[in-house]
Amino acid sequence: MQKRWTLKKTDEQISNRLYEQLKIHPVLCRLLAQRGIENYDDAKKFFRTHEDQLLDPFLMKGMQRAIDRILQAIAHEEKILIYGDYDVDGTTSVAVVYTFFKNIYPNIEFYIPHRFTEGYGVSKQGIDYAIANSFKLLITLDCGIKSAQLLTYANQHGIDTIVCDHHLPGDDLPDVVAILNPKQADCPYPYKELCGCGIGYKLITAFASQNNIDVEEVNKNLDLVATAIAADIVPITGENRTLAVLGLNKVNTKPSIPIQALKMISEMDKAFTITDLVFIIAPRVNAAGRMDDARKAVDLFIETDLKKAMLLAEVLQVDNNDRRDVDKQTTLEALDLLHNNEYYLTQKSTVVYQPHWHKGVVGIVASRLIEHHYRPTIVLTQSNGKLTGSARSIKGFNLFEGLNECADYLENYGGHYFAAGLTLDETMLVGFTKKFDEVVRSKVPIELFEPAIEIDATIHFADINPGFLNILNQFAPHGPENMKPIFMTRNVYDYKGYSHVVKEKHLRFVLCQQNGKTFNGIGFNLADKENILKSNEPFDVLYHIEENHWNGNTTIQLKIIDIRLSVAEDK
Repeated sequence: MQKRWTLKKTDEQISNRLYEQLKIHPVLCRLLAQRGIENYDDAKKFFRTHEDQLLDPFLMKGMQRAIDRILQAIAHEEKILIYGDYDVDGTTSVAVVYTFFKNIYPNIEFYIPHRFTEGYGVSKQGIDYAIANSFKLLITLDCGIKSAQLLTYANQHGIDTIVCDHHLPGDDLPDVVAILNPKQADCPYPYKELCGCGIGYKLITAFASQNNIDVEEVNKNLDLVATAIAADIVPITGENRTLAVLGLNKVNTKPSIPIQALKMISEMDKAFTITDLVFIIAPRVNAAGRMDDARKAVDLFIETDLKKAMLLAEVLQVDNNDRRDVDKQTTLEALDLLHNNEYYLTQKSTVVYQPHWHKGVVGIVASRLIEHHYRPTIVLTQSNGKLTGSARSIKGFNLFEGLNECADYLENYGGHYFAAGLTLDETMLVGFTKKFDEVVRSKVPIELFEPAIEIDATIHFADINPGFLNILNQFAPHGPENMKPIFMTRNVYDYKGYSHVVKEKHLRFVLCQQNGKTFNGIGFNLADKENILKSNEPFDVLYHIEENHWNGNTTIQLKIIDIRLSVAEDK
């Protein structure tokens, strides 16, 4: 798929100021400026992350009321139910909060809704469970902000609620004891981008600080907080960055029992990064809810015996293997629909449906379809007599707003800019598909239907050395608003024809620039670009700079993202 190359804009005045103050390579100053770093002090906080940078939890609106109500429940020996969603953020949230309070108060349980029978967020079945079992306090995590009616129903049956949620509030806020959500319009908490687990962490931090509980009790599951931050794709800025750094340090030095088990199952023996949490830990956790019951994930996260944790981790591994098989088969079937129907060539959106597709993988399949057919995409299946599914978007189209314009065809929907879920009656499918495509056409400029690669900086091979890479590595952990930098080098050559295709689909590079400096590199799934290498013409290359560890030696290599022939004005 052809991709547009775009160079990120940088405030040159700030970049120059940083160069004067820091005396590091100008390209590194450019990267800092792009990330909102404006001066020496900002850079020091960015590179020297410390727990002192965490914010006072009592700055969050409703925090004192939440703590007071929990203390009241403990004093009166009321039953407390910790309620969370079935994804990584929800299950880690429940584990972190449940484990903390269970150690000081025995009359507490947790509840995870079933994806297939209850759906996302607070469910009536969950509230009915709380009513039937005489719970008096409900603490929702990673959900609840959009559940005003259900939480009123809970209150009518004598259940108070504390809502801990990070999703954007609507106009109808729940009438509950306290809402902990920095995105509330009148919440003074300075950092707005915490995930659900992050808010749960702030709750137990506040409780501990007022009740003389050692900070070690609060931080024993910081590696779960980092896992939630990674999996929920929240910005790696501010407090999220601090929590991610602290959590990753725990993952790699003294991981909790559940993370130990998951690391052992994955057979990874190197230091974990945020990317490893996203692609190794998170899929195994999510697989529990996708294929069966996410309660299994919480059971693992609260386990304190390594042998038992390993058994639970192995169950998640089986679920994940099953998920991969179903995901692969469903993707093949969906691609077959696209490739064998000319209708999709004329559409600016993709809506595909098969009644037998597994509900647990439709979101993953939607993401995979976008890799082949770059359009806002919806994958639907049948569940409980209705069509239900997941949507994924491209840059330039706000999915939630788009679905809002199609609300007349939908029974239920929710989500955010790039991901959403929806439910509709089958009789509405044709009308909805037509309306959704009309909305996409009206919102997305034609050039945005070609995916773009955003380039952080242009650099010469001569500038890349161990000192440069040492500072570059300190930009980690990476994620939204602090993605791993993409560099462009112009006018490079295939060094002595050494570059070649490996395993029929990847390219092994040996590249040089005019000064003769060479670098090895690997370009996954770039075999179709081999003709550029063999043209004997100069070309431009996009890449990440990485360390390669082999046989006890460490070298610098390039992870190639894309290449193109150099255009005339670049020569």
